[in-house]
Amino acid sequence: MMKRLAAERVAKLNLRICVGRWLVAAGLFLAVIQSAPAQSSSGFAPERSRPVKERVLPGGFPLKPSLPPSWTIPVEPLGFSPPGPLYLGLRNSLVSLDFIGENRLLFTFRVPGLIHRELKPGETADSEERRIRAVVLTLPDGNVEAEAVWSVHDRSRYLWMLKDGHFLLRDMNNLQQGDAHLLLKPLLQFPGPLLWLELDPSQQFLVSNSLEPAAAPSKPGEVESPLTASATLTEDSQSSSSDTNGDSSSDDNPQPPPDRVVRILRLNSGQVLLVSRVRATVHLPINSEGYLESLRGRAEEWVLNLNFFTGGSRVLGSIDSACAPTNEFISQQEVLVTACDGSGGHKLIAITTGGKILWSDLNRETAIWPILTHSPNGLRLTQETLAVTHPISAFAPLGSDDIKGQLVRVFDAATGEVAFEAPASPIFDDGGNTAISPSGQRVAVLNGGTIQVFELPAPPPLPDVSGKQAAH
Repeated sequence: MMKRLAAERVAKLNLRICVGRWLVAAGLFLAVIQSAPAQSSSGFAPERSRPVKERVLPGGFPLKPSLPPSWTIPVEPLGFSPPGPLYLGLRNSLVSLDFIGENRLLFTFRVPGLIHRELKPGETADSEERRIRAVVLTLPDGNVEAEAVWSVHDRSRYLWMLKDGHFLLRDMNNLQQGDAHLLLKPLLQFPGPLLWLELDPSQQFLVSNSLEPAAAPSKPGEVESPLTASATLTEDSQSSSSDTNGDSSSDDNPQPPPDRVVRILRLNSGQVLLVSRVRATVHLPINSEGYLESLRGRAEEWVLNLNFFTGGSRVLGSIDSACAPTNEFISQQEVLVTACDGSGGHKLIAITTGGKILWSDLNRETAIWPILTHSPNGLRLTQETLAVTHPISAFAPLGSDDIKGQLVRVFDAATGEVAFEAPASPIFDDGGNTAISPSGQRVAVLNGGTIQVFELPAPPPLPDVSGKQAAH
């Protein structure tokens, strides 16, 4: 019986749920670092709101922005040249565009060319080094205030912007912090290559995924490993080593330990709060109070469960999705869910931590590969999608001739209304070619050889957890 249950967990639960199990057990540890009072699932019932009418977004591809740009900055004089079509579909991170405050832009991009060098200790022959040029541009004149050239060693995302004008630069196992003058200083070093980062809305905590040898302890100066950290919980050995028939691996043929490590750290100190080995990269949406998991229900139902760091949990509600939904906190009290509608389209559903569904937008099946970002204050969010000529499936795969362009939409987080839309060119299928300012009132888009900056009206305020409108 236990083996059958373990097999069902492996087959049905996604990695967020697996990580959720060891986080629940570590609630007492995190209670030491949290001052908020504990909340339990039995002590708070989510607010049940009336069904929200789903808004179907337009299916056409705009040939020009819905608003004229306030300023344009040519990018060719900065040294930028568009990548060739060879990169389309590989999901490489080739550019980044971010606001530093309201009046500066940080624009980084790959500089074409090969670098020949000898391998450093710990690198392999397939290590890729590429040069990234970074420029800080002032608004509205577009003058270059600072510039630098960096080296990174893979093709994944390398830059995350912080609220205070600083940013995080990831390269291999090193994480550096930079400022508006592009001065870098070491922040954290990991025992192995850093695969992915994400931050909670308050940017107190950092969730990291890294690739690390199973038996290697952390060295002096590195973050704590599963062997040395005081708050370490391993995966459920029964579920992680069971096969589809429910049979656990024997002692004579044990499963190797996972080679990926997920951590929750304090950003300002690097203190490791939780660390565990997992078998694949984990997306773990958190805010300052807890983490969110999606639990499989009946048919296409998924239950959203908010687990508090201080112990206890709260069911926010349920949504229907034909695939495992992805969740993201866009503010302390609002979660954005990306779900599949079963016909090839995807839905954006906004729900408060009080359990109230605010809005639901449906993207047509000819808008694919959604990429989301949001303003630091959580009042607006951007979505980038590829506009294609037909629904993509195993019987109708995507070809380069099927892509019409890349579409950028800006939504009001409180209502889901589209505040702005524009094409982006060239196409970057991994995103990075649009930015939104801290106030949510300025949007920058890389389009047609220029960075176009648009000014939008003030966004509506976010609702509080009870669904009432809150002040800015």
